[in-house]
Amino acid sequence: MRPALRLSILAPLFASALLAAQQAAPTTASQAPNTDTSYIDEQGTAHVTRMVPVPQTISPEAQQMIARAVPDQAPPETLAERRARTDASTEAARIAWTKICPNHITDDKIAGVPVRIVIPDEIPPANRDKVFINIHGGGFNSDSGSYSESIPIASYAGVKVVAVLYRLAPEHPFPAGINDVISVYKELLKTHTPRHIVIYGTSAGAIMTGEVAVKLKQLSLPQPAALGIFSGIGDFARPGDSTALFSLRGLAGHLDPPVSTPHDPYYIGAADPRDPVLSPIYADLHGLPPALFVTGTRDALLSGTVNLDRAFLRAGVDARLVVFDALPHAFWYNATLPESVEAAHIMAKFLLAHVSP
Repeated sequence: MRPALRLSILAPLFASALLAAQQAAPTTASQAPNTDTSYIDEQGTAHVTRMVPVPQTISPEAQQMIARAVPDQAPPETLAERRARTDASTEAARIAWTKICPNHITDDKIAGVPVRIVIPDEIPPANRDKVFINIHGGGFNSDSGSYSESIPIASYAGVKVVAVLYRLAPEHPFPAGINDVISVYKELLKTHTPRHIVIYGTSAGAIMTGEVAVKLKQLSLPQPAALGIFSGIGDFARPGDSTALFSLRGLAGHLDPPVSTPHDPYYIGAADPRDPVLSPIYADLHGLPPALFVTGTRDALLSGTVNLDRAFLRAGVDARLVVFDALPHAFWYNATLPESVEAAHIMAKFLLAHVSP
């Protein structure tokens, strides 16, 4: 168990192992607190410890996952090491999800942008003129989701998915990635009606999905039929409560101490954190397409996801929120969890329901 959680701002969220100050050693059993405590200091910062058991409301597989012991010491990791690790996990996800969802995958380019085209083994005739655009997660600086986000959605929706392999930070900060996605979208508009296209993503890709929708509105381009924002944020200037409570593994692993600077500076680059494209919560969201938001109660981006969902609702957008109990950030990457299959079915059903016949 980690030392007392401090309810404040999380340091760079998606690459904490790259940027965080390292602890001398992980917390041991003898050092871990064994009682609940709560103290509010003069600034209102909460200093708390909580004894949190594994809930029985989730599957045995999910219980085993969140009960896995992970040291709270963050090992040093270079960007090259991180990318090699995420490449390996992405390939493992391709194998795992393909066993469940048979498919054919082609690496190609659209409008000069590298893409992965995922075609499920079975596409109903009514869906052959439809396409889903996936914006993968990976902290803006790697690809951790182009297979695990696209293979199950393609299979359960019975629709071709184009996963955009956009340019990565820090070499290519905002707005390079969203410009790549928009280039692919504009090219697909030459052969598809916008009512037959949806855009969705997880984590960094969820954030970029909201950014792309706002940019399309600024460019007076037609919106897609629907959006999928699966564990994201819409505000780079004001991190929410959950970023100080949870690591990317929920209550396990390393959690960075609070800092006063915006997270993900390597992605933000020279942009204003309140730029309405970078942070859609500051944008005019009226007229955006229906959107599905998905997160978990132990997700580091729980606050960001629900806050952006509320902003969509305030703007009159048809927005739906699904929150899974006890599960951490982007848990649906894990093909062994029944909840992952359930989440993918929910995502696919929502997106497919909003493309026109």
